[in-house]
Amino acid sequence: MQALLAARGGEPELAALVTLGLHHEQQHQELLLTDIKHALSFNPTHAAYARRWPMTNVRAQPLRWFAQPGGLIEHGHDPALDGEFCFDNETPRHGVYTAPFEIASRPVNYGEYLAFIEDGGYRRAELWLSMGWDWVRSGERSAPLYLRQADGAWLNHTLQGAVEVDPRTPVCHLSYFEADAFARWAGARLPTEVEWEQAARCLRTPGRPNFADRGAFHPLPAENDAADEPMQMFGDVWEWTQSSYAAYPGYRALPGAVGEYNGKFMSNQYVLRGGSCATPAGHVRASYRNFFPTDAQWQFSGVRLARDL
Repeated sequence: MQALLAARGGEPELAALVTLGLHHEQQHQELLLTDIKHALSFNPTHAAYARRWPMTNVRAQPLRWFAQPGGLIEHGHDPALDGEFCFDNETPRHGVYTAPFEIASRPVNYGEYLAFIEDGGYRRAELWLSMGWDWVRSGERSAPLYLRQADGAWLNHTLQGAVEVDPRTPVCHLSYFEADAFARWAGARLPTEVEWEQAARCLRTPGRPNFADRGAFHPLPAENDAADEPMQMFGDVWEWTQSSYAAYPGYRALPGAVGEYNGKFMSNQYVLRGGSCATPAGHVRASYRNFFPTDAQWQFSGVRLARDL
């Protein structure tokens, strides 16, 4: 690569391809962490990848709501706001109408999700989509991936090994089905990806996102209960939206092999936003679209609630 770039580094087409490759490599850096965690979860000794448990002494933050205006907004990648690079699925930028809505101040935490479990969340068919209820019953599921009970306590398999659940930290490794069922139980819903992006673009101070460079490799509690805007929209957990992963109006796949990068996956998947504690710092932006099938749990995926005004 060094020899190639030395000889042809000034060619725009090559530069664009190498840049795409570097961003793709960042995606694989995150997937390596998720795969290592999954592999270690089968180890009977609950082996750890890292040895610095990131518990913090902050108190649990109350869930609050922030109103967002409706109207016609511009949606998708904007070089002036998001930087020059983007994946093709973030384009083209286009106008979308949204009704006024509210978005939660932070992601749902383990304490709230355990209340859902204790209220029979995995035994109540009325809370689940039909396919989700089939998924619960066929797999005899009763909790998110990596969560288990032992001697009356909830334990969590993490990249730091097996630890007791901290109720203040954002719940993660939820499937779309679980995120949707919890939102229904909570009297709310999942945000659309348009709503999520609109709220993220309104942030004045993104704070210190918990990305992979912090070394926690696990979601952390919100640190500022006085913030007057949503917290933790970047880092900690990927946040499910209710939006199907589909092409934006006017989307055209790139020519050649790179045209298969995103377009061929636009079927039977839902969009997640914001990055996680395993995402490389600087990799995501407000327009970034991640996507997974409805039953996927091994990603660091969580949920932020929304509701209509």
